[in-house]
Amino acid sequence: MFGAKGEISLELEGLEQRKKVPFKDASGKEVQLPVYSADEDIVGKVNVVLKKGKKLEHQGIKIELYGRIDITYEKNQTSDFISLSRELEPPGAITQNISIPFSFNKVEKSYETYTGRYCKLRYFIKVTMARKVSSNMTKEIEFAVLNTQSEVEENTPIKMEVGIEECLHIEFEYNRQKYHLKDCIIGKVYFLLVRIRIKYMELAIIRRETIGAGAQATNENETIAKYEVMDGAPVRGENIPIRMFLGAFELTPTYYNVNNKFSVRHFLNLVLVDEEDRRYFKQQEIILWRKEL
Repeated sequence: MFGAKGEISLELEGLEQRKKVPFKDASGKEVQLPVYSADEDIVGKVNVVLKKGKKLEHQGIKIELYGRIDITYEKNQTSDFISLSRELEPPGAITQNISIPFSFNKVEKSYETYTGRYCKLRYFIKVTMARKVSSNMTKEIEFAVLNTQSEVEENTPIKMEVGIEECLHIEFEYNRQKYHLKDCIIGKVYFLLVRIRIKYMELAIIRRETIGAGAQATNENETIAKYEVMDGAPVRGENIPIRMFLGAFELTPTYYNVNNKFSVRHFLNLVLVDEEDRRYFKQQEIILWRKEL
């Protein structure tokens, strides 16, 4: 905004027809962002609208594209994995309303937009008009990058046994290890030996953000969803079915070592609680991927 002289704005091409998805901004407020794929060009225009009879002098206009990772664990850290700049106008004076086209073509946007507990990955366009006397004027517009897959390979079932000697022995099975975000987890729990009084059993999805890498890495767990599998004491030979629809929860794909800054993994946590409120649990990692927007 330029107050008494005019205003500047950013506009992305074809925004009305482009799919939008909800993300949280820096204040935690939900905003709708237009979605681009990793290989799409970013095309738009900068509009400068003057107040009637006014002239606007400037020291140049530039447009920038950023891919940025913000880490807020312990201390704020910001790093840019994309930082591109284009000069749109040399120093001069604007005497009438103008629209200046811009494009960023064939820019590899390898990572998905992500908002987590301590990590945020975002993409945005920024226009800057340099001013000689007053402060520079800027405007930003944010967009999301999401990537889909058709299918994944080597998707085998998960089978495991869990036991406490002479007290409890169970087998559990999930139909596969890799699930798309709208998928359904199907499985079963089979009780081979039950000598403790089980009160209930639940299945939880744990999201683990890993900040950093190697020996300096820090893990932060967050329970995304809980699902009660059984209420009451099972008996030997009982077979408890599991059916959990993932589309009801706010999940993201699994990310490994994003720009050497963070990873996001997901675990199924099967928990049994006995009548003395002792908890028995077993975790199994699952891989999540995006099939469709």
